[in-house]
Amino acid sequence: MDGKMFARLGAVVFVGLAITATVIELTRKEEEPEVRSLALRPSVDVEALQRQLRGCRDIGEAAIRDPACLKLWAANRDRFLGQNPKAQRTASPDAPTPTATIAPAPAPDPALKETAPVIQPEPARPGTH
Repeated sequence: MDGKMFARLGAVVFVGLAITATVIELTRKEEEPEVRSLALRPSVDVEALQRQLRGCRDIGEAAIRDPACLKLWAANRDRFLGQNPKAQRTASPDAPTPTATIAPAPAPDPALKETAPVIQPEPARPGTH
């Protein structure tokens, strides 16, 4: 067998595989994606919730210290994630509750500040770049 015969044989095998793959793909039944409806719970008044969230947004940085805004954000987060906070609390009463406050940065140690060497930048010399 010479090189031409191997090339023809390879081409025939390739065409056969391509036709087989095409037939398999065309006869495959497509699975329909699962469609879930996002129904709101009737107890949630979305317009009132949005109005209150806008109020928290409008008071600015003071909102992070306002307990009403913190509760409102938690309720909105639970609503968005589809969680039921009452069921979570009853399921694990010993679990720590997350806080929305940011811990202040630790104060710098004055002893370290006094002992740290101060390095002054060297002034630029004329004529060097």
